Order: sequence, then structure tokens, then C-alpha cells
Amino acid sequence: MVKLIIDDRVVEVPEHTTILDAAASVGIKIPTLCYLRDLNEVGACRVCVVEVEGIDQLVAACNNYVLDGMIVHTNSRKARIARKANVEFLLSQHDSECTSCARSGNCSLQSLANDLGITDLPYPKHLEGFRSDPAFPLIRNNDKCIKCLRCIQICEKVQATGVWDLTSRASHASVNVAGGKELSQTDCALCGQCITHCPTGALRARDDTERVFDALEDQEKICLVQIAPAVRTSWGESLGLTHEQATVERLASALRAMGFDYVFDTNFSADLTIMEEGSELLERIKKASEPGGEDIKFPMFTSCCPGWIRYVKSHYPELLDQVSTSKSPQQMFGAVAKTYYAHALGVDPSKIFSVSIMPCVAKKAEAALPTMVGETGDPDVDVVLTVREVDRMIRASHIDASALPEQELDQPLGVGTGAAVIFGATGGVMDAALRSAYFLATGENPDPDAFSGVRGLDGWKEKTFDLAGTPLRVAVAHGLGNARKLIEALRAGEVSYDFVEIMACPGGCVGGGGQPIHDGCELAGERGDVLWGLDAQAPIRFSHENPSVKLVYDDFFGNPLSERAEELLHTDHTAWSMPK
Repeated sequence: MVKLIIDDRVVEVPEHTTILDAAASVGIKIPTLCYLRDLNEVGACRVCVVEVEGIDQLVAACNNYVLDGMIVHTNSRKARIARKANVEFLLSQHDSECTSCARSGNCSLQSLANDLGITDLPYPKHLEGFRSDPAFPLIRNNDKCIKCLRCIQICEKVQATGVWDLTSRASHASVNVAGGKELSQTDCALCGQCITHCPTGALRARDDTERVFDALEDQEKICLVQIAPAVRTSWGESLGLTHEQATVERLASALRAMGFDYVFDTNFSADLTIMEEGSELLERIKKASEPGGEDIKFPMFTSCCPGWIRYVKSHYPELLDQVSTSKSPQQMFGAVAKTYYAHALGVDPSKIFSVSIMPCVAKKAEAALPTMVGETGDPDVDVVLTVREVDRMIRASHIDASALPEQELDQPLGVGTGAAVIFGATGGVMDAALRSAYFLATGENPDPDAFSGVRGLDGWKEKTFDLAGTPLRVAVAHGLGNARKLIEALRAGEVSYDFVEIMACPGGCVGGGGQPIHDGCELAGERGDVLWGLDAQAPIRFSHENPSVKLVYDDFFGNPLSERAEELLHTDHTAWSMPK
């Protein structure tokens, strides 16, 4: 243990504790800007500088360890002047048009400038003037970049993609796309983790809210919306609602107040995905045991995460034929909405405007793929909104969500099971798939918690389960860095699996790049717990028992993997290309 004094308080902490953490242990908050624990502890912004008696220069609190007998002043005059000057220097190279910034009111730089009482800038402005393609789902504005390096670290260390890099040196240094490429011409997975970890508005998702507002006002359009499982864990965060208040039924009420004609649950198509993907897995296992089956490769990978699909196409294209051909729940819903549901309504599919609310940025790109269109060539999903976008729409519509009553979702596409709701958490797709795969193989339901071993926030989990006398080796990975480790182990012959679930974002969709941003807080675990709790309380916990799924198969698809199901619910991952 090390004993020191911080702001006249005696502090005792273990050795190798940073000054930042030592201060926090006694309730003293030292401001930071670039700092991300275990990822970005480089002291680049110089906002956390403190004065240490006996040392002439100020030291960064985030990456300097405490010493026995050290006396620290976190807010001395010297530290305050330096901190303020450092922020003023940052602002001299920052586009401070806060009123038109997507992060206004939720920006660490804005908050820090206010806290420091910065009302005038003593230094001349110098802006880079670079902005990336506004049509791409991920947009970069270098005039708002403060060169904190967070995006570089999260992309390389957590997501193993390396899209971002630091170019030039000294005062000319700039964060930009590695290799000087256009962002749209990179192998970016569009996971959006750089957005949620950026402290300013330098990175944001493309805003599609006006397209939706226009459609809502078009009397010729029938506007329907689907709500993804992970959305119900987070949509109320920026609106001041608790988890208990921010139910999916209250969100349905807000969406109807906004003007949507029908509000559905992506949980329905998550159950549909399980039926198709589970059947696909069993069919693959069956064929592998037949003569000539030695050519069938394992493991089969899940396909519901478009960030993962973009990653595997870019980095491991040789594995593409092992990825399930089942569309994601978003795209299955879109296909059903513009075929089965359009027929049920007795309308031309072109009159349906299909919107999805997703915790994801990659979903925007997925909906625009040439393979995700109907017979008329219209997209199955017209617009994808992130959770941040739908919250902005609620505020723009002057809707007080807390005052709204709860309303049930529309039928028959509004029914979901506990197996579907856990799709938003890492391990949830695997858990749900195994529940129904067990039933399809044995004709009996397992204990719905029999596969709980795949749950949890470990980056890479593996288990073996008995499936009708056949051992089934499964693995779950979340975060593309963990996916890369798993795949490299597969390639090296160090591990062997039958079925693998990959989620691009840490924690799964609950930690998605389209979720509300709370700088410095990782809420994937807390949000995931909400989904597992909803599953435990659900009256139906098996996808194959969803009455709406049964109805759609009876009325329209026939059986999983039928000719019509293959046409509408499956896709060809090789039919489109990622940039070289």
C-alpha cells in the first residue's frame, strides 16, 4: 500500500495505482478528455494535469503512479491555468458550432469548457475543413476532432480493424483514415464503436430522421416500424426515463403519437430467424453425417450481425460459405412486411414504408444492400434509425414520453418470445438457437435455462452440449478483436466447433454503435441484464412456440427452409462486395 496526500486528504491505495484512480477513491474527480481505461492512457489532452510538490512540471494524473509520501494538488492555481489553456488550445482547432452538433448537450469538451468558465478564445481559429462522404452511414468531421486518439485505439485494440490512424506530425497531426483512403472505401465494419467512444461530435452516424418525417406526412404511405430487442434497454436513457418506465409498450405509444400506422416487434422476426438458422444448422449436421458429407465445413457462423458480416467478408472471405444464409431479424421482418403483411392489408408493397429502430450503425448499410430488395426492386427496409435518432425524433415532436400510457404492439407481427428478446445480448442468439435446435432434434423442450453457459461478458466462451445424443461444440465471441482471436485459433487447429455466434460490438447489440452515448461508461452489461430478466419473465421462452411465427409458416412459408422461405428469408453473402 502507498500513503499520500491529495488535496489535504490522506489517501492509502495499492502501489501501481494512478493519481487519477487514487483521487477517485476518495471522491476527488480530476477531469479527463482523452482517457479510456486500459485503452487510451496516453495523457494526450493534458486536461488531467495536477501539481505534485517537489516536481517542477505538471504531471498527467491518468498515467502517472502514486508514490509514498507524495503530495498532490489537483486544482491548484498552476493546474487550473494550465488546464484552461490546454482546453483553449483544443478549442482553437475545434468547430464550436455546438447548436448544430449531434453531440450538443452530451459532449465532454463542451462540458469541460463550461466547467472551466471559458467564454472567450484568446487564440485564432484554425480549422482543417475536412468532412467525409455524407451519404456513408459513418460520417467524420475533422473540424470537431480533438486528436484524443480514442477512435484509433478502440478500432485497433478492441475491434481489430485499424481503420483510423494518426497522420503527419506536430501541429500538423491529424486523425484520419489509415492509408489516406476514403472512409467508404475501407474495410470498416460500421460497428460504430468509434462513435460511442468519441468525446465530441467528430464522428457520428448519418442522420435519416427527415426521411422518416417526410414519409409520416405522406398520405399515400403506410408507415410501419419494427423495434429491435436491445432498443428496449436504452431508448429512455437520454429522455430521463428509468428502465421500468422505458418499456417497449411506452415506446410504441410514442411512435404512434409521432404518426406511425403500425408498430411491430423485431422479436417476432428474431424468432423466425431462430427457426431458419436452427433448421439450417441441423440440416448441415445431417448432411455431414451422410456419404459425401466430408466436404461440409464447420463451424457454422451466425449471420444476424451485419458488422460481423462486413468483417468476415473483408478479413476472412474464405469462411463466407460457413456463415448462415439466414437474413438478420431486421431484414427478415422487412421481407415479411412487404409480402405477407402487405397481402394481409390488401395493399401494394410499394405503399408500405418500412422503418426499423436499431442499436446499430451497420444496419443502415445492410438495409441498402442490393440483395435486400423485393420483387419490385424496392428495399425491404426503407430506413434504419439508431436509438439516438429515434430519441431525437421524440424530442423534435415535443412528445413527453414519461406522460404516455403503455400501448400493446400491433399483431400478428408484434409477438416475441423470451428467446427472441435475448438476441440483443452476447450469447443470446446461441442460447435461443440451442433451445429450438434441441426441440427440432428431439421433439421435446429443454429447460429454457439449460444453455446458460453461453451467457456472460467473457469475450470468448465455449461449451459442449448434448443434442439428442450428439455432442454439439459451440462458441460465442463479442467484439471483433475477440472474433479475430477465435478465428485465428480455428485456422491454427487449436479449437474445433460446430456452431459459433459472433457479435461485432462488445456486449452484443446492447453495446451497439447506435446506442445512447454516456462518455466513459460501458453499459452493455447493465442493458444485457435487462434482456435476460425479460426472458426469465416471458410467458413463452421458445421461438418455435411463438404463435405468430406458427401462423406465418402455416399461412405463407410452409416450413423452415421451404422454397419460399429460402427466397425471402435467406440471402447470398457473396452477391455484394466489400472494398478491396
